[in-house]
Amino acid sequence: MDLDEIFRAVGNKSRIQFLDWLKTPELFFPEQHEPFETGVCVGQIQKKSGQTISTVSVHLSLLQKAGFLTSVRKGKWIYYRRNEQRIAELADLIAQKL
Repeated sequence: MDLDEIFRAVGNKSRIQFLDWLKTPELFFPEQHEPFETGVCVGQIQKKSGQTISTVSVHLSLLQKAGFLTSVRKGKWIYYRRNEQRIAELADLIAQKL
């Protein structure tokens, strides 16, 4: 686990907010038609955040690279969901090291 990469990924208010939203997507993205087991569409996250699609994509890419998100492509859309195992590993690491 590369701590620099991990803390870089979670060291941003927007990325933390995205992880929070994705924890209970049914509360934050009720207008999504795709089942939440698939994830949340990038467009839904962009719309809720008010950021440009390119900015949102960069944030999601960093979270995915650090292992906090997984993605699935369905046609032209990409859906993201949290990787709960990776988040639990980070929580354990923080408990052990800090």
